[in-house]
Amino acid sequence: MSLIVHKYGGTSMGSTERISNVAKRVAKWARAGHQMVVVPSAMSGETNRLLGLAKELTPSSLTDAYYRELDMLAATGEQASSALLAIALQAQGLESVSYAGWQVPIRTNSAYTKARIESIDDQRVRADLAEGKVVIVTGFQGLDDLGNITTLGRGGSDTSAVAVAAAMKADECLIYTDVDGVYTTDPRVVPEARRLQTVSFEEMLEMASMGSKVLQIRSVEFAGKYKVKLRVLSSFTPWDIDIVEEAKSGTLITFEEDENMEQAIVSGIAFTRDETKISVLGVPDKPGVAYQILGAVADANVEVDMIIQNISKDGKTDFSFTVNHGDYAKTMDMLKNVVVPKLGAQEVVGDTKICKVSIVGIGMRSHVGVASTMFRVLSEEGINIQMISTSEIKTSVVIDEKYMELAVKALHKAFGLDQAPVR
Repeated sequence: MSLIVHKYGGTSMGSTERISNVAKRVAKWARAGHQMVVVPSAMSGETNRLLGLAKELTPSSLTDAYYRELDMLAATGEQASSALLAIALQAQGLESVSYAGWQVPIRTNSAYTKARIESIDDQRVRADLAEGKVVIVTGFQGLDDLGNITTLGRGGSDTSAVAVAAAMKADECLIYTDVDGVYTTDPRVVPEARRLQTVSFEEMLEMASMGSKVLQIRSVEFAGKYKVKLRVLSSFTPWDIDIVEEAKSGTLITFEEDENMEQAIVSGIAFTRDETKISVLGVPDKPGVAYQILGAVADANVEVDMIIQNISKDGKTDFSFTVNHGDYAKTMDMLKNVVVPKLGAQEVVGDTKICKVSIVGIGMRSHVGVASTMFRVLSEEGINIQMISTSEIKTSVVIDEKYMELAVKALHKAFGLDQAPVR
């Protein structure tokens, strides 16, 4: 008997008919002899609907008290879908029970709207599994030390599922979504994109951090840290597909870097429009300036991605970095009113019309000239590079957002991803 965790995205839970199909799929796995824990997202569009209502009533001052209530509100979407799935499983003749994150409990810190999981008490879940029940645990949410409900940020149900799988040492965590695996890039942008049969955790982590929407980055971090076997597959295949075939479908995210994986220099092209660039101009060029800027940003609970500092001229320099689009207004306001006056900088300027494009592949470790090929391709297309960031297995650039699709298509073709066999 294996312990299996299933996670279903919002589109998979988008209607009672789809919830019924999820129940039939889960029942198939349970009747095959597996212990089943299911982590569903809210029904498609429900979280946006709830947050839209809150936006109509938003106060002028956005305090922790406001964000606490946002979490209270947003968490109800997953609670509803979990209860509906439990009812649908009961209709299939299976014993089932649903729990909110605070009932398990899933313990988190107190960073409202983007909390981080600290621990999971699986005692209650294990007791139910031992009694032959299917257990449904709400995704996306937890409980802080003060007893407040918290949420994990967009895509947080992925993280919940992987964390539950890690805590319970599950045999495998299957992430059911509206795509049938991880592709070389988004097929909606490049129709020639191909599905990968396997991808390394390192590559998936880079792809997630660089904009791939298949998995939330923290879910991949969790899986890598606790070595959770992870598979991404489609929830829109027929529910009665042969279970052996289903268990081998999609894309397996693995630690094993076999010979086939090493053959691919670049495995995928990731991109995101969700970043904005902020530049602090005329900064005194002296020790501690970077800390004064980025320390204040970190204290505001804002994550910084790419960073660049220009060469000093006349004792002044310019300091640029990127943040998520949702943090742009808050960061600009804080820098203008707090940091710039304190530093004696000239001004703060922002650019919301950028995008980030990245090439990712473990084969980049052993091949030279990969980044230069990327830069050449972009140059030939007349695309100017604003910022560059590199690691062992990825190179990222910030460019004008109007060139994003052109850049992705050109790079996908240049690295042979439209012709390479799936691995």
